[in-house]
Amino acid sequence: MSKTWLSTKYQDFARDVFRDFCLAGQGLEAQFQEFSLKGKIDFSVIRDLMGEETNKGLLWRLKDTAHHLFRINSDNDVMGRLLDWSLGYIFHETMKLKENAYQVENYSTLLQENHFADLPEPTRSFSRELSPVLEQTRESIEREISRIRFIMDHCRAMFPLYYARHRENPLFARFLFDQNELVREVFQESYAELISIIYNHAPEEMYILAAQSLRRGGWLAEASTALDQALAIRPDSPEARMERELLDLASNILSGKKGPRS
Repeated sequence: MSKTWLSTKYQDFARDVFRDFCLAGQGLEAQFQEFSLKGKIDFSVIRDLMGEETNKGLLWRLKDTAHHLFRINSDNDVMGRLLDWSLGYIFHETMKLKENAYQVENYSTLLQENHFADLPEPTRSFSRELSPVLEQTRESIEREISRIRFIMDHCRAMFPLYYARHRENPLFARFLFDQNELVREVFQESYAELISIIYNHAPEEMYILAAQSLRRGGWLAEASTALDQALAIRPDSPEARMERELLDLASNILSGKKGPRS
């Protein structure tokens, strides 16, 4: 891929990496909690998150897009390289998790202790001797979950510092607005810090950018909602007031087009 093409997709890549990190984090954490409660992970969920070479899943696409994003202008950009490595690490650790989840899901019944009494020898002895391996597999899953959570925690801390350069990216701002519940769920108590660092303690800027993007896309009602939130944070914002005028003008023009001809 040419550097020119990569540069034209820079804002898209930034939005996509952040979006896919949030979606992957949501999906993985749901499975981790399931493992804590029931001692198992749904292999099919992890399989779908991963995908395969010919049909890449969410985590695979995240890894690939991260390579594109963080290697654009990557000279001396250690934070970007750390994020690139971290997201790749999550991918490879989840690959191991998928294989171990398959083993537990498909063979745990075969090697359960309470089934051994009904087995003839030497099958019973072999089953008893092999069963500890499956327990070791469960322990491996615990370690993989711990490592993935550790890396994701650090990604959540690094993302605000890296994404401060995307403060004026309307696609990114629109995602933060459109999928605010998802972002809050994934970042939890660090959500406020995320927005504060990226927008330099001016969170209304995110809503203004989102409103501009929505207005230009013809989503006037949604743009108005975003703008209301910007003005709720900073009623005297000149940028928000100007955007309100543009939005009202767009609404009036649209209403005029829909109305009867005079």
